Amino acid sequence: MIVEVLLSVGSITIGILGFVHFLYTFRTNKFEPRDEKLGLSLREVSPVLTSETTMWKAWIGFNASHSLGAMLFAAVFGYLAMFELDFLLSSPFLVALSLVTLSSYLVLARSYWFRIPFLGISVSTVLFAAGYILAYVS
Repeated sequence: MIVEVLLSVGSITIGILGFVHFLYTFRTNKFEPRDEKLGLSLREVSPVLTSETTMWKAWIGFNASHSLGAMLFAAVFGYLAMFELDFLLSSPFLVALSLVTLSSYLVLARSYWFRIPFLGISVSTVLFAAGYILAYVS
């Protein structure tokens, strides 16, 4: 039971971060640059990769897809933790995938983001690790 709770809460934590990020992307100005001129430039300039988009559209698309990835992680591993725990724990691939994904998010958060995502991802990572350790020790 405690393993389910640890993994579920770890999943919910990432899901909430992803959901809030998604809302911030489309419902607030939180990702607008503080420099108004830069905001205008981002809406006009295309990346070297293609002229089919602007840096602003790419930025919004990146943030949206990043949010969806976090929510997908939460949905899949939350479901497995709550309804298919034996399957999850019997799959070294899924256990490793969850820990590698969370560890990767943790490195990104520490290197490129800011304190709140780092703390949230840290909590989730610790909960997942503790859940797996408890499952395998008992």
